[in-house]
Amino acid sequence: MKVVSLFSGAGGLDLGLKQAGLDIIWANDVYADAVETYKINIGDHILLEDISKVPSCDIPDCDVIVGGFPCQGFSVANMNRKSDDPRNKLYLEMVRVIRDKLPKYFIAENVKGILSLDKGEVIKKITSDFEQLGYNVKYSLLNCADYGVPQTRLRVIILGVRKDLPLLEAFPPERTHDKDGITLPKWISVGEALHSFEEPGSESSLHNHEHSLYKLTFNGHLGHRFMDPAKPAPTVTGRGDEKGGVVVLHHPSNERRMTVREIATVQSFPLDFFFYGSKTSGYRQIANAVPPKLGLALGKMLLQHHNMNL
Repeated sequence: MKVVSLFSGAGGLDLGLKQAGLDIIWANDVYADAVETYKINIGDHILLEDISKVPSCDIPDCDVIVGGFPCQGFSVANMNRKSDDPRNKLYLEMVRVIRDKLPKYFIAENVKGILSLDKGEVIKKITSDFEQLGYNVKYSLLNCADYGVPQTRLRVIILGVRKDLPLLEAFPPERTHDKDGITLPKWISVGEALHSFEEPGSESSLHNHEHSLYKLTFNGHLGHRFMDPAKPAPTVTGRGDEKGGVVVLHHPSNERRMTVREIATVQSFPLDFFFYGSKTSGYRQIANAVPPKLGLALGKMLLQHHNMNL
């Protein structure tokens, strides 16, 4: 299955889809450091460009389109405005590409807050917009810890299946882990995920594992965010633009901030995945990424449905 990826960032979702056996043939992002990271780790099929400047004819035909469009400032009122409105521009670009390419499937990823925007009217409008393109649309709030990510990160996944194809009943994907660990392996704790890491420093052989000199911040304030090593980490967060700050979690020792490498592990990136740019850039790329293990679960789900209906 051939995949086109929009708003790809460092490539967390794409890496997971690739691990599942899908073929990422084209990707796009506007953040230069993330594009370099993507090229180093996944491939040079990514284009550094504003998607609004890329005509659909320059995007290859594909079976799947994926992407996580920003939703800041969304309301039903401003979603109906013309495409140069900055609050809905990127959403409308994803609609445009899906409309013009008509893939068999699409996956859109977003924050949990999109479900409550405008008292729930925004998600209804998004669902309706995609249904009008010829898709059966479902959405679900997923906890990444249920898929082997050592982090209780909640994300909305919107799935579209073209109406000429059978319905995809196996959504959301089957969980691989469980909070209580009764019928499935227990959620992976942050302490378990990081237990084998050596202390950061110049002697470390790991990429992106240098000490951070920044003060810990939480919700814009200096302070101490206690980390329970026996539980998954809380959500890794950060603003999506190149100038915004990032919230970096405490190490389970609660004596220092996590390194870029440790935060990447909390997001389920493999140890050999290298992040290009400064430490701040690395933190931001990771915070904005879809955990690869969630991408893997979604990829397996799509591939199974596709193979059953060849």
